[in-house]
Amino acid sequence: MLLEIRHVTQYHYERPVRESLMELWMQPQKGARQRLVSFELDVDPAAQLFSYPDSFGNAVYHFDVPHPHDRLTIIARSAVETEHAAELPDRLDTGEWDRLRSEFVRGECFDFLRPHGFVQTTERLQAFIAQHDLEALRRQDPLTALRRLNETLYQSFGYQPGVTDADSPIDLALEAGSGVCQDFAHIMLAICRNWGLPARYVSGYLFTDREAGDRSDPDATHAWIEVFLPSLRWVGFDPTNNCLTGERHVAVAAGRDYADVTPSRGVYKGDAESHLAVGVTVRRARAALAEPEFLRLAKPASFGARRRGDAAAVHQDQQRQQQQQQQQQ
Repeated sequence: MLLEIRHVTQYHYERPVRESLMELWMQPQKGARQRLVSFELDVDPAAQLFSYPDSFGNAVYHFDVPHPHDRLTIIARSAVETEHAAELPDRLDTGEWDRLRSEFVRGECFDFLRPHGFVQTTERLQAFIAQHDLEALRRQDPLTALRRLNETLYQSFGYQPGVTDADSPIDLALEAGSGVCQDFAHIMLAICRNWGLPARYVSGYLFTDREAGDRSDPDATHAWIEVFLPSLRWVGFDPTNNCLTGERHVAVAAGRDYADVTPSRGVYKGDAESHLAVGVTVRRARAALAEPEFLRLAKPASFGARRRGDAAAVHQDQQRQQQQQQQQQ
């Protein structure tokens, strides 16, 4: 599936600030089932962009606006080609639990086995686990247990924006019985890690399909989790929509929790309140975007540069014609 993504982030300041420094986790990942066709970042006011890979291998962009401004607009445009996930077996053998306890798995997945930040085993979470008898799922194989857990979370919580904030602890969603994708991902991560399952938070986008039962906001970013199973490697679960991740999911970054991969974060200098507005669109892309990258022409220069280039080309053509005429004479 070819998808075009446009992610707009706007910061408005009540009065001009002196400087802004930002980091962005917005570039979709490159992988076996996800090909990054193109990615562009536009920043207004203009700023020089730099990039680096973080400790989890995510692409991070950063920039500095070193002069006064009262607004900051960031537009990320992506084109991504995704494929169906490999079909999973109905179940795994119960020996998978023993493989999960191996020194290799525990060493390689150390960061994704411990509580961290928003992913905590609280008293309210323990009450939720007991209420739904979730410990009984551990008597089944891990893949079956995860499917049942995914379904339980979907059925237990309503999707309702505004109940929680980006920095809300899981207890707020547990108490309200509702929240958004970030909350459901954190709750499922906490339960998985409590079971000894390495699990990581994934931020990205979803091409929403209401007919398929999706309840995610189509105008926002999305989040889900991936669990490491030795027999299958990383497997994606989307508790917001009670499904496994597939070609409609576009992964951007993975970390221990939301704080590791927030789409944008930064600081500014100045005594002013800031207001954030975010808009996301995900749609099917034109087939032309599927061309191999080495066949695509470089991005055209600005209009002024094109005008100058056209004039130079005309002048060169005139010179060649004059030379040809002189040779013929």
